[in-house]
Amino acid sequence: MLKRFANGSSRAVSEILTGDETWIYHYEPETKRMSTDWVEEDAPPPTKVRWARSIGKQMWAIFFRSSGFIEAVALEDIKTVTAGWYTTICLSKVITAIDSQREKPGIRGLLLHHDIASSHTPIRTREFLENSGLKTLPHPPYSTDLAPCDFWLFPRLKDQLRGRRFSTNEELRGALFQAIEEIPKKEWKICFDNWFTRMKNV
Repeated sequence: MLKRFANGSSRAVSEILTGDETWIYHYEPETKRMSTDWVEEDAPPPTKVRWARSIGKQMWAIFFRSSGFIEAVALEDIKTVTAGWYTTICLSKVITAIDSQREKPGIRGLLLHHDIASSHTPIRTREFLENSGLKTLPHPPYSTDLAPCDFWLFPRLKDQLRGRRFSTNEELRGALFQAIEEIPKKEWKICFDNWFTRMKNV
């Protein structure tokens, strides 16, 4: 990767599409630091009610490039990510979103980066990618520190949603997309710069 993209300085970095899946809960409790209250020196500490993480949750697959967000796809009706869902539903929506953003080239020339999850590597997925013309980039196993979704996007989004309660998946969806839209455009590019810095350090 470092050699292919000139340590991240190559213009071809803009052609990398990266994405992954994560669970997002209807309620994620605040961290101790986030829930800290300032009180006067002689005042008693405030009463804190401990709320547990909600059992309500939804799986989301989110894809982006250095230029910004591409698509977020919710896992509906089934409980686990399968190669069938990943190809016919998830990646199909991602490709449609790219086609709407890049009318002439579409996905031509793009390189997909995803990890080696069980839904990303079987024959069905490889055949789908080959037929669609979407080439892939390698990812070392057990290396979440080298996956932009894991070291940057997912923690950021979950921190923005932390402490908020959602009664339905529709409420969660609205808050998730709002959190994505609030990310400044320059920070998507910074994420990719940090990605290649991590590669050098590793």
